[in-house]
Amino acid sequence: MSIQDSNKQLCRDYFKAFLARDTAWMARHIAPEFVRHDPGLPFEVRGPKGVAELHDALLPAFPDMTLPLLDFVAEGDKVLVRLKVQGTHTGAFGDMAATGQKIDIDVLDLFQFKDDVLVEHWALLDNLGMLKQLGALPQ
Repeated sequence: MSIQDSNKQLCRDYFKAFLARDTAWMARHIAPEFVRHDPGLPFEVRGPKGVAELHDALLPAFPDMTLPLLDFVAEGDKVLVRLKVQGTHTGAFGDMAATGQKIDIDVLDLFQFKDDVLVEHWALLDNLGMLKQLGALPQ
């Protein structure tokens, strides 16, 4: 298996571990110095603990969240993943009370690996589309 194929599989495994809050997987495959660059988050995500905290901020709001993975592009030590975030807003999301609305938004995630460990992540989500779908902004 090529390094690119191995890194693509690590991305697939990352999303499964994230949804399951698999902290053992996170401790093995996310570097302590890992950072997620995400302009839509009001807090910093660092290391395996930060990824678990991100899970704890999102999954109570969208407990039925799914992350359909659509495309992978790998080069060198980086993998770009195009995916969706889908779910129903049934819990508090930051200051926003549950709306019962469904979301279906597009995401681009760029991951960087070193020796089979995730070291950096750049995330771009359609936050504007999500806020419209939740009714926080007009369509």
